[in-house]
Amino acid sequence: MAFLPEDFVVPTLVAGLRFRIRPITVHDVIRVFDAVMSSRERLWEQFGEVRGWPAGDLTLEECLIDVAWQQKQATLRRSFVFAVLTTDEARMLGCIYVGPPASAGAAEADVAFWVRASEADSGLEKEIDEFVREWVETAWPFRDVRLPGSDTSWAEWGFLPALPG
Repeated sequence: MAFLPEDFVVPTLVAGLRFRIRPITVHDVIRVFDAVMSSRERLWEQFGEVRGWPAGDLTLEECLIDVAWQQKQATLRRSFVFAVLTTDEARMLGCIYVGPPASAGAAEADVAFWVRASEADSGLEKEIDEFVREWVETAWPFRDVRLPGSDTSWAEWGFLPALPG
């Protein structure tokens, strides 16, 4: 079931000074796999305990299946994953996830992101955090958004009761 109004136009491209954000597609799989596996330890610290991701033995084929599923979910308007790329789109810098709340609470959407490990000290993570907050407030139809990993820790978010279904 779609969690957005049928007439809402999902953003397709957002450009910043240091990055471009657009919906992820299967054509991004090599960039995604590189970003995930080169940042695996950092991503596991961020998501692993709650989400079990990314597995240490993640394969390119499994990554392709994940990205294809994410692309299909966007087509069905169920959830959205955006690639955060360099301005020339040559390199994946991270991802942004926008979806229905996975756990109980007042939020209409959960929004999360990650930045590859090589960008950890570049200030990009703070820049993306600020961008995402403004973006979901101005470009999306939600009144109440939860940013797990940013507003609350992933561990705290993981302890919220799951929604049925």
